[in-house]
Amino acid sequence: MRTERVTGNGQADRREPRVVVGAAIIVAGRVLACERSAPPEVAGRWEFPGGKVEPGETETEALARECAEELGVRVAVGARVGRDVRMAHGRSVLRVYAARLLHGDQPEALEHAELRWLTAAELDSVDWLPADVPIVPALRPLLAASD
Repeated sequence: MRTERVTGNGQADRREPRVVVGAAIIVAGRVLACERSAPPEVAGRWEFPGGKVEPGETETEALARECAEELGVRVAVGARVGRDVRMAHGRSVLRVYAARLLHGDQPEALEHAELRWLTAAELDSVDWLPADVPIVPALRPLLAASD
């Protein structure tokens, strides 16, 4: 997927969309959901933890860094979950990966209002951000397999 915008000289500026990574941290048949505290337009909605891939970083490196920053945990990043999800009018793409906690780490809400561990039956009990909604159905078989 490419995005295109026209520069001041009328030339098309083609660039790959910015990659945002998310972690579906799964433990004993439950996935971690994080409630946003900011900005105001998304506060109170739920997401998978993660963030932007910085220049020179791989997607898995970015996800490990983001989990440490947002949750204070170390994770092992596994396989992709679901499909690419377009965000920000096509300027960004969300890629979610399964992850597991390492070394007995327990997540803390360092940048979120609240954390919840959700079973497959509870996935629809929170108000997911629009970008995270398409990932939820792909989680159900993973949660069933990890019981």
